[in-house]
Amino acid sequence: MAVSDLHGRALRVCALYPDLMNIYADRGNLFVLQRRCEWRGIGYQLSGSGLGAPLDGGAHDIYYIGGGQDRDQLLCAEDLLSGKREALHEAASRGAVVLGVCGGYQLLGESYTLGADRLQGVGLLDVRTIREPGERLIGNVAIEITLPSTLPGAQAGDPEGRSRVLAGFENHGGRTYLGPHARPLGRVLKGHGNDGRSGFEGARDGNTIGTYLHGPLLPKNAWFADWLIAAALGVDIDAIVPLDDALEQAAHRSARRAAGLAGA
Repeated sequence: MAVSDLHGRALRVCALYPDLMNIYADRGNLFVLQRRCEWRGIGYQLSGSGLGAPLDGGAHDIYYIGGGQDRDQLLCAEDLLSGKREALHEAASRGAVVLGVCGGYQLLGESYTLGADRLQGVGLLDVRTIREPGERLIGNVAIEITLPSTLPGAQAGDPEGRSRVLAGFENHGGRTYLGPHARPLGRVLKGHGNDGRSGFEGARDGNTIGTYLHGPLLPKNAWFADWLIAAALGVDIDAIVPLDDALEQAAHRSARRAAGLAGA
């Protein structure tokens, strides 16, 4: 395996509620980050912060929260507000990556309304989620995202670069609506996305990202894992050497085909 110029550096990752928010094998995202760091000679330090545990907003490079069932999500929402909200805002303000998937995405927003109950989110993303009547939004999904210049494939000097595709699987009953200050993560090519109508999926504010893409996300989109690593370490994507990604690229093509993208 190739060794990166970042040899000796370490990626510090904190998984929030790893025992509760892992309903769709989202822990696999952490394994991908670990392996892609190790293959490059980059250290990897993983810690967890569960219910009632403290959270240091300055101690980690990536803060990650996956998806969970409603009863578990309620417990985590209460714990986030009582003991972790300020730390997450501190982390986001200094440029750390904060990644929420499905239930984690909803908790990063302003609120999640289920019938008469309204869960307050941590407010890192200007989105609101409502459990409305109707079928769950389930199936393979592919979205087109516009990449910051640090992502692979971006044009030098172009702040947005060119688009890439994220592919995965969605399964959510809540409909998420973007507020006036929200920016979608991407445009839906196949699947439902945030609400099944707007054509948008996920949300992004700087290095804070929310998405409904499971599968889990990073094994199907290894290039995106590399961007997360680079962004978290505060370096350009060119600072981490490429890997032999034949298998990862095949997994990505398979996920695109499953979502119904022609020519994938």
